[in-house]
Amino acid sequence: MRRGGHAEALLLRRRRGPARLWVAVLALLAGTLWLLSSSAGLGLGLARSSYGLQDVDVNKLWRTADSNGWRASSAPRTYWPPPPIESESNGYLRVRCNGGLNQQRSAICNAVVAARIMNATLVLPELDTNSFWHDESGFLGIYDVLHFIKTLKYDVRIAMVIPEITTNGKTKKLKAHQIRPPRDAPVTWYTTVALEKMKKYGAIYLTPFSHRLAEDIDDPELQRLRCRVNYHALRFKPHIMKTSSEIVNKLRTEGHFMSIHLRFEMDMLAFAGCIDIFTPQEQKILIKYRKEHFAEKELIYRERRLIGKCPLTPEEVGLILRSMGFDNKTRIYLASGDLFGGKRFMKPFKAMFPRLENHSTVGPGKLEENTRGLAGSAVDYMVCLLSDIFIPTYDGPSNFANNLMGHRLYYGFRTTITPNRKALAPIFMDREEGRAARFEERVRQVMFNTHFGGPHKRVHPESFYTNSWPECFCQPNPRNRVDKCPPDNIYEVLESQFQSMEGEEDIEEVKSTNQTDSTSQIEELVV
Repeated sequence: MRRGGHAEALLLRRRRGPARLWVAVLALLAGTLWLLSSSAGLGLGLARSSYGLQDVDVNKLWRTADSNGWRASSAPRTYWPPPPIESESNGYLRVRCNGGLNQQRSAICNAVVAARIMNATLVLPELDTNSFWHDESGFLGIYDVLHFIKTLKYDVRIAMVIPEITTNGKTKKLKAHQIRPPRDAPVTWYTTVALEKMKKYGAIYLTPFSHRLAEDIDDPELQRLRCRVNYHALRFKPHIMKTSSEIVNKLRTEGHFMSIHLRFEMDMLAFAGCIDIFTPQEQKILIKYRKEHFAEKELIYRERRLIGKCPLTPEEVGLILRSMGFDNKTRIYLASGDLFGGKRFMKPFKAMFPRLENHSTVGPGKLEENTRGLAGSAVDYMVCLLSDIFIPTYDGPSNFANNLMGHRLYYGFRTTITPNRKALAPIFMDREEGRAARFEERVRQVMFNTHFGGPHKRVHPESFYTNSWPECFCQPNPRNRVDKCPPDNIYEVLESQFQSMEGEEDIEEVKSTNQTDSTSQIEELVV
């Protein structure tokens, strides 16, 4: 019996051995995963703590995001022939860009790409400034035209106006055939329908021209052309750059500053259908505006808010910043139109963050004279571009916020904090209904779960203008050959091709405006 018992015990120990080994392995694996999760960075090296993000160092957000070895590069990487000489052009392309400043900016980029696709000469784009801004300044009053033409000389031929033609001894202006292009038209529409009309009439006029070229284009060189237009060719006029410089310099005299695009104007609130927080009289104004400007649709406030369609209120923005760890000494530049609802909505925000500025309160005495209409939006754009941190409070149909996020990504991965309104909505609604336990911790959990402006995959519906990675970026030592940076002499190659058709021109100015490692370049221009 003793021998049998001893044998049984030995067999049992042998059977238990592998089980114990597996338990040990699983315990080790679980411990390793826990360590990794507790020490992993959040895009900027911000460490999660085991106490629910209590120890996050918000000061690290003032730095740029981690580039992971990427840098901006919109230079061509394959054979890129120069634009056609005048006699070989298929005709003239004229466009009218409608909408706000940044919607028009995207339209200008699309117009250049469309001209390249059709082998056409682009007439300097028209800006529909009067209907939106009541501003007659146009392209000539906002952008540096000479810089625009010189920067794109390797890409498209640009004319100031459609030329006059002589037929039967009579001279008259060539009349452009007007076409209304379909929204998000594919490249094939331009190479067939539009090109056919251009060859027939000699010139076409596309109007309106907002969102009239698909953003998803398979040819990466055409996407890089968009970046060359957006981030290099479109430079504001000297007086706008000077005003922006004065504001940025003054804000930086005391250290870091953040910019906030507060989208709390009447048009956006009416569009979103988020009116329940306003007085009955204010609700009537919003409902009337919506009926006059937008398609009829039943919108329920609570449902809209839960899916993240309501703009953040100024107070909610303040609560987010305070929950993240920013204190009341934080200097903030506010870019916004006229806030709807009066001062009562701004009062809680100012109580939390009193160091608040805009382009009317900071700068020289006569600053306001230079910041009206499109120019005012341009100044806000430049100050937000150069701020240490940018926060868009509503990135839905906001071209200003979306374009700025893309621009800041391109110019050195500047920190952008994008609130997830859908994830934040139930947290704010709980607070409003008296369930405020763990409010700040819950907000932090949402706000620190982001890339903070670092390189990341573009996922629909994110716009190419919001995130041009990876097409407009490269790595000096990449894992994939397609990501390799172009040669340093790429503009000398393009210039030699250009000279063979156009004659020798000065290369130095265009090279300087097309540098791809561009973080310091824009600061030289503006600051």
